[in-house]
Amino acid sequence: MVKYILKRLLIAFPMLLVMALLTFVLMQKTAGNYYDLLKMDPRVSPETVERYVRLYQLDRPVLVQFLSWAKNLFRLEFGYSFYYNIPVKNVIAGRLLNTFILSFASILVTWLIAIPLGTFAALNRNRFWDRFIQTCSYFALSTPSFFLAMLLLYLGSRSGWIPLGGMRSAHYAELSLAGKCFDLLGHLIIPVAALSVASIGALQRIMRGNMLEVLGQQYILTARAKGLPEHRVIFRHALRNALNPLVTLLGYEFSSLLSGAALIEIICSWPGLGSLMLTAVRSKDVYLVMASFMMGGVLFLIGNLLADILLARLDPRIRYERLS
Repeated sequence: MVKYILKRLLIAFPMLLVMALLTFVLMQKTAGNYYDLLKMDPRVSPETVERYVRLYQLDRPVLVQFLSWAKNLFRLEFGYSFYYNIPVKNVIAGRLLNTFILSFASILVTWLIAIPLGTFAALNRNRFWDRFIQTCSYFALSTPSFFLAMLLLYLGSRSGWIPLGGMRSAHYAELSLAGKCFDLLGHLIIPVAALSVASIGALQRIMRGNMLEVLGQQYILTARAKGLPEHRVIFRHALRNALNPLVTLLGYEFSSLLSGAALIEIICSWPGLGSLMLTAVRSKDVYLVMASFMMGGVLFLIGNLLADILLARLDPRIRYERLS
Protein backbone atom coordinates (compact mmCIF):
# COMPACT_ATOMS: atom_id res chain seq x y z
CA MET A 1 0.00 0.00 0.00
CA VAL A 2 2.84 2.43 0.87
CA LYS A 3 4.53 1.71 -2.45
CA TYR A 4 1.28 2.31 -4.31
CA ILE A 5 0.64 5.63 -2.49
CA LEU A 6 4.17 6.86 -3.22
CA LYS A 7 3.79 6.00 -6.90
CA ARG A 8 0.50 7.88 -7.10
CA LEU A 9 2.07 10.92 -5.44
CA LEU A 10 5.00 10.88 -7.90
CA ILE A 11 2.57 10.77 -10.83
CA ALA A 12 0.46 13.56 -9.34
CA PHE A 13 3.18 16.23 -9.49
CA PRO A 14 3.72 16.24 -13.30
CA MET A 15 -0.06 16.11 -13.76
CA LEU A 16 -0.42 19.27 -11.68
CA LEU A 17 2.35 20.99 -13.65
CA VAL A 18 0.64 20.20 -16.97
CA MET A 19 -2.66 21.51 -15.61
CA ALA A 20 -0.92 24.67 -14.39
CA LEU A 21 0.75 25.18 -17.79
CA LEU A 22 -2.58 24.89 -19.62
CA THR A 23 -4.21 27.33 -17.19
CA PHE A 24 -1.32 29.78 -17.57
CA VAL A 25 -1.42 29.65 -21.38
CA LEU A 26 -5.19 30.14 -21.45
CA MET A 27 -4.94 33.12 -19.11
CA GLN A 28 -2.22 34.63 -21.28
CA LYS A 29 -4.37 34.22 -24.39
CA THR A 30 -7.02 36.51 -22.94
CA ALA A 31 -6.74 40.15 -23.90
CA GLY A 32 -4.53 42.25 -21.62
CA ASN A 33 -3.47 41.71 -18.02
CA TYR A 34 -4.09 43.27 -14.61
CA TYR A 35 -1.80 46.22 -15.25
CA ASP A 36 -3.52 47.02 -18.53
CA LEU A 37 -6.64 47.60 -16.47
CA LEU A 38 -4.62 49.59 -13.96
CA LYS A 39 -3.41 51.95 -16.71
CA MET A 40 -6.95 53.26 -17.00
CA ASP A 41 -6.78 54.50 -13.39
CA PRO A 42 -5.70 58.18 -13.53
CA ARG A 43 -4.33 57.93 -9.99
CA VAL A 44 -1.59 55.51 -11.10
CA SER A 45 1.29 56.86 -13.16
CA PRO A 46 2.49 54.99 -16.29
CA GLU A 47 5.98 54.75 -14.75
CA THR A 48 4.60 52.86 -11.74
CA VAL A 49 2.75 50.43 -14.00
CA GLU A 50 5.85 49.76 -16.11
CA ARG A 51 7.93 49.17 -12.99
CA TYR A 52 5.52 46.51 -11.75
CA VAL A 53 5.36 44.90 -15.21
CA ARG A 54 9.15 44.51 -15.22
CA LEU A 55 9.19 43.38 -11.58
CA TYR A 56 6.78 40.49 -12.20
CA GLN A 57 8.26 39.70 -15.64
CA LEU A 58 4.98 40.32 -17.44
CA ASP A 59 6.96 41.65 -20.39
CA ARG A 60 8.83 38.32 -20.80
CA PRO A 61 7.71 35.40 -23.04
CA VAL A 62 4.95 33.15 -21.68
CA LEU A 63 7.22 30.13 -21.20
CA VAL A 64 9.77 32.18 -19.24
CA GLN A 65 7.04 33.48 -16.95
CA PHE A 66 5.70 29.99 -16.34
CA LEU A 67 9.11 28.46 -15.64
CA SER A 68 9.86 31.25 -13.16
CA TRP A 69 6.56 30.57 -11.41
CA ALA A 70 7.02 26.77 -11.48
CA LYS A 71 10.51 27.09 -9.96
CA ASN A 72 9.02 28.78 -6.92
CA LEU A 73 6.54 25.94 -6.43
CA PHE A 74 9.28 23.85 -4.82
CA ARG A 75 9.34 26.47 -2.04
CA LEU A 76 5.52 26.46 -1.89
CA GLU A 77 5.46 29.97 -3.31
CA PHE A 78 2.51 30.62 -5.66
CA GLY A 79 3.47 34.10 -6.75
CA TYR A 80 2.11 37.52 -5.88
CA SER A 81 -1.49 38.66 -6.12
CA PHE A 82 -1.74 41.87 -8.11
CA TYR A 83 -5.28 42.62 -6.97
CA TYR A 84 -4.79 42.05 -3.22
CA ASN A 85 -1.14 43.22 -3.21
CA ILE A 86 -0.01 40.32 -0.97
CA PRO A 87 1.43 36.82 -1.63
CA VAL A 88 -1.08 34.41 -3.17
CA LYS A 89 -0.68 31.80 -0.44
CA ASN A 90 -1.83 34.36 2.15
CA VAL A 91 -4.94 35.09 0.10
CA ILE A 92 -5.84 31.43 -0.43
CA ALA A 93 -5.08 30.09 3.06
CA GLY A 94 -8.25 31.25 4.78
CA ARG A 95 -10.49 30.88 1.74
CA LEU A 96 -9.40 27.27 1.16
CA LEU A 97 -10.37 26.32 4.72
CA ASN A 98 -13.79 27.93 4.27
CA THR A 99 -14.43 26.03 1.03
CA PHE A 100 -13.25 22.80 2.64
CA ILE A 101 -15.69 23.30 5.53
CA LEU A 102 -18.57 23.82 3.11
CA SER A 103 -17.61 20.92 0.84
CA PHE A 104 -16.96 18.51 3.70
CA ALA A 105 -20.28 19.40 5.33
CA SER A 106 -22.09 18.85 2.03
CA ILE A 107 -20.42 15.46 1.44
CA LEU A 108 -21.17 14.38 5.00
CA VAL A 109 -24.84 15.36 4.78
CA THR A 110 -25.19 13.75 1.33
CA TRP A 111 -23.77 10.39 2.35
CA LEU A 112 -25.50 10.25 5.74
CA ILE A 113 -28.88 10.78 4.06
CA ALA A 114 -28.47 9.12 0.65
CA ILE A 115 -27.05 5.76 1.83
CA PRO A 116 -29.89 4.98 4.30
CA LEU A 117 -32.49 6.26 1.79
CA GLY A 118 -31.13 4.09 -1.02
CA THR A 119 -30.95 1.04 1.24
CA PHE A 120 -34.48 1.60 2.56
CA ALA A 121 -35.83 2.06 -0.98
CA ALA A 122 -34.17 -1.17 -2.16
CA LEU A 123 -35.60 -3.14 0.77
CA ASN A 124 -39.07 -1.77 -0.07
CA ARG A 125 -38.83 -2.17 -3.83
CA ASN A 126 -41.93 -1.05 -5.78
CA ARG A 127 -43.80 -0.23 -2.58
CA PHE A 128 -45.19 3.14 -1.57
CA TRP A 129 -42.06 4.43 0.18
CA ASP A 130 -39.83 3.34 -2.69
CA ARG A 131 -41.98 5.18 -5.23
CA PHE A 132 -42.18 8.24 -2.97
CA ILE A 133 -38.39 8.41 -2.55
CA GLN A 134 -37.81 8.00 -6.30
CA THR A 135 -40.33 10.76 -7.08
CA CYS A 136 -38.58 13.12 -4.64
CA SER A 137 -35.25 12.20 -6.24
CA TYR A 138 -36.52 13.20 -9.68
CA PHE A 139 -37.51 16.62 -8.34
CA ALA A 140 -34.17 16.97 -6.52
CA LEU A 141 -32.17 16.12 -9.64
CA SER A 142 -34.16 18.52 -11.82
CA THR A 143 -33.78 21.50 -9.46
CA PRO A 144 -30.69 23.67 -10.19
CA SER A 145 -28.60 24.29 -7.09
CA PHE A 146 -28.40 28.06 -7.69
CA PHE A 147 -32.20 28.30 -7.96
CA LEU A 148 -32.60 26.30 -4.76
CA ALA A 149 -30.09 28.56 -2.99
CA MET A 150 -32.00 31.70 -4.01
CA LEU A 151 -35.31 30.09 -3.01
CA LEU A 152 -33.92 29.15 0.41
CA LEU A 153 -32.53 32.64 0.89
CA TYR A 154 -35.96 34.09 0.10
CA LEU A 155 -37.72 31.71 2.49
CA GLY A 156 -35.08 32.42 5.14
CA SER A 157 -35.59 36.18 4.80
CA ARG A 158 -39.34 35.73 5.20
CA SER A 159 -39.08 33.50 8.27
CA GLY A 160 -36.10 35.14 9.98
CA TRP A 161 -35.05 31.86 11.58
CA ILE A 162 -32.04 31.06 9.41
CA PRO A 163 -28.92 33.25 9.09
CA LEU A 164 -28.61 34.75 5.62
CA GLY A 165 -25.34 35.18 3.81
CA GLY A 166 -21.77 35.15 5.02
CA MET A 167 -20.07 32.71 7.33
CA ARG A 168 -20.42 34.44 10.69
CA SER A 169 -22.81 36.78 12.44
CA ALA A 170 -21.88 40.35 13.37
CA HIS A 171 -21.58 39.41 17.07
CA TYR A 172 -19.54 36.26 16.37
CA ALA A 173 -16.49 37.46 18.37
CA GLU A 174 -18.61 37.90 21.50
CA LEU A 175 -19.97 34.34 21.47
CA SER A 176 -18.68 31.41 23.50
CA LEU A 177 -17.04 28.42 21.80
CA ALA A 178 -20.34 26.53 21.69
CA GLY A 179 -22.10 29.66 20.43
CA LYS A 180 -19.55 30.08 17.64
CA CYS A 181 -20.06 26.46 16.56
CA PHE A 182 -23.84 26.88 16.45
CA ASP A 183 -23.48 30.18 14.61
CA LEU A 184 -21.31 28.50 11.96
CA LEU A 185 -23.76 25.60 11.64
CA GLY A 186 -26.60 28.07 11.18
CA HIS A 187 -24.81 29.81 8.32
CA LEU A 188 -24.07 26.42 6.73
CA ILE A 189 -27.73 25.41 6.46
CA ILE A 190 -28.62 27.18 3.21
CA PRO A 191 -25.42 26.57 1.17
CA VAL A 192 -25.15 22.94 2.32
CA ALA A 193 -28.82 22.29 1.50
CA ALA A 194 -28.41 23.87 -1.94
CA LEU A 195 -25.33 21.75 -2.67
CA SER A 196 -26.63 18.49 -1.20
CA VAL A 197 -30.20 18.10 -2.49
CA ALA A 198 -29.30 17.07 -6.05
CA SER A 199 -26.38 14.94 -4.83
CA ILE A 200 -28.67 13.09 -2.41
CA GLY A 201 -31.10 12.34 -5.23
CA ALA A 202 -28.36 10.97 -7.48
CA LEU A 203 -26.48 9.02 -4.81
CA GLN A 204 -29.52 7.32 -3.34
CA ARG A 205 -30.55 6.09 -6.80
CA ILE A 206 -27.11 4.60 -7.34
CA MET A 207 -27.21 3.05 -3.88
CA ARG A 208 -30.66 1.58 -4.53
CA GLY A 209 -29.49 -0.02 -7.78
CA ASN A 210 -26.35 -1.44 -6.19
CA MET A 211 -28.32 -2.81 -3.25
CA LEU A 212 -30.87 -4.50 -5.51
CA GLU A 213 -28.07 -6.08 -7.53
CA VAL A 214 -26.30 -7.37 -4.42
CA LEU A 215 -29.50 -8.73 -2.87
CA GLY A 216 -29.95 -10.94 -5.91
CA GLN A 217 -26.50 -12.51 -5.62
CA GLN A 218 -26.07 -16.17 -4.76
CA TYR A 219 -24.15 -15.60 -1.54
CA ILE A 220 -27.03 -13.53 -0.13
CA LEU A 221 -29.46 -16.36 -0.89
CA THR A 222 -27.02 -18.79 0.74
CA ALA A 223 -26.70 -16.61 3.85
CA ARG A 224 -30.48 -16.49 4.21
CA ALA A 225 -30.75 -20.24 3.61
CA LYS A 226 -28.31 -20.81 6.49
CA GLY A 227 -30.74 -19.02 8.80
CA LEU A 228 -28.70 -15.87 9.45
CA PRO A 229 -30.73 -12.98 10.94
CA GLU A 230 -32.02 -10.60 8.27
CA HIS A 231 -30.29 -7.56 9.78
CA ARG A 232 -26.96 -9.40 9.64
CA VAL A 233 -27.52 -10.38 6.01
CA ILE A 234 -28.36 -6.79 5.09
CA PHE A 235 -25.81 -4.83 7.09
CA ARG A 236 -22.93 -7.32 7.31
CA HIS A 237 -22.97 -8.77 3.79
CA ALA A 238 -25.19 -6.85 1.37
CA LEU A 239 -24.57 -3.25 2.46
CA ARG A 240 -20.81 -3.58 2.59
CA ASN A 241 -20.60 -4.91 -0.97
CA ALA A 242 -23.14 -2.39 -2.28
CA LEU A 243 -20.98 0.46 -0.95
CA ASN A 244 -17.87 -0.54 -2.92
CA PRO A 245 -18.86 1.11 -6.25
CA LEU A 246 -19.87 4.29 -4.39
CA VAL A 247 -16.46 4.72 -2.80
CA THR A 248 -14.94 5.30 -6.23
CA LEU A 249 -17.21 8.35 -6.57
CA LEU A 250 -15.65 9.98 -3.52
CA GLY A 251 -12.71 11.37 -5.47
CA TYR A 252 -14.98 13.08 -7.95
CA GLU A 253 -17.08 14.53 -5.12
CA PHE A 254 -14.21 16.80 -4.02
CA SER A 255 -13.56 18.30 -7.45
CA SER A 256 -17.23 18.55 -8.44
CA LEU A 257 -18.15 20.18 -5.13
CA LEU A 258 -15.32 22.68 -5.52
CA SER A 259 -16.63 23.77 -8.92
CA GLY A 260 -20.27 23.48 -7.87
CA ALA A 261 -19.68 25.34 -4.62
CA ALA A 262 -18.24 28.34 -6.46
CA LEU A 263 -21.64 29.59 -7.64
CA ILE A 264 -23.31 28.79 -4.30
CA GLU A 265 -20.54 30.66 -2.45
CA ILE A 266 -21.16 33.74 -4.58
CA ILE A 267 -24.95 33.58 -4.11
CA CYS A 268 -24.73 32.96 -0.35
CA SER A 269 -21.77 35.35 0.18
CA TRP A 270 -19.72 32.47 1.59
CA PRO A 271 -16.05 33.62 1.77
CA GLY A 272 -14.53 30.67 -0.07
CA LEU A 273 -12.52 29.98 -3.20
CA GLY A 274 -15.54 30.52 -5.45
CA SER A 275 -15.85 34.26 -4.97
CA LEU A 276 -12.05 34.53 -4.87
CA MET A 277 -11.69 32.82 -8.28
CA LEU A 278 -14.36 35.07 -9.77
CA THR A 279 -12.54 38.17 -8.57
CA ALA A 280 -9.21 36.80 -9.80
CA VAL A 281 -10.51 35.99 -13.29
CA ARG A 282 -12.29 39.33 -13.69
CA SER A 283 -9.20 41.28 -12.59
CA LYS A 284 -6.85 39.03 -14.63
CA ASP A 285 -4.84 38.21 -11.51
CA VAL A 286 -3.08 35.33 -13.26
CA TYR A 287 -1.10 33.88 -10.33
CA LEU A 288 -4.15 33.87 -8.08
CA VAL A 289 -6.17 32.09 -10.80
CA MET A 290 -3.45 29.47 -11.24
CA ALA A 291 -3.17 28.82 -7.52
CA SER A 292 -6.96 28.46 -7.22
CA PHE A 293 -7.07 25.93 -10.04
CA MET A 294 -4.10 24.12 -8.51
CA MET A 295 -6.04 23.75 -5.26
CA GLY A 296 -8.89 22.18 -7.22
CA GLY A 297 -6.49 19.74 -8.87
CA VAL A 298 -4.89 18.83 -5.54
CA LEU A 299 -8.30 18.14 -3.99
CA PHE A 300 -9.24 16.00 -6.99
CA LEU A 301 -6.07 13.88 -6.76
CA ILE A 302 -6.28 13.55 -2.98
CA GLY A 303 -9.94 12.55 -3.23
CA ASN A 304 -9.19 9.82 -5.76
CA LEU A 305 -6.31 8.50 -3.67
CA LEU A 306 -8.47 8.39 -0.53
CA ALA A 307 -11.19 6.61 -2.52
CA ASP A 308 -8.73 3.93 -3.62
CA ILE A 309 -7.46 3.43 -0.08
CA LEU A 310 -11.00 3.17 1.33
CA LEU A 311 -11.94 0.74 -1.44
CA ALA A 312 -9.02 -1.49 -0.46
CA ARG A 313 -10.15 -1.44 3.17
CA LEU A 314 -13.76 -2.26 2.30
CA ASP A 315 -13.02 -4.94 -0.31
CA PRO A 316 -10.25 -7.39 0.66
CA ARG A 317 -10.34 -8.87 -2.84
CA ILE A 318 -8.49 -5.81 -4.15
CA ARG A 319 -4.70 -6.06 -4.15
CA TYR A 320 -2.76 -2.97 -5.09
CA GLU A 321 0.25 -5.09 -6.12
CA ARG A 322 -1.74 -5.94 -9.26
CA LEU A 323 -2.57 -2.31 -9.97
CA SER A 324 1.03 -1.21 -9.55
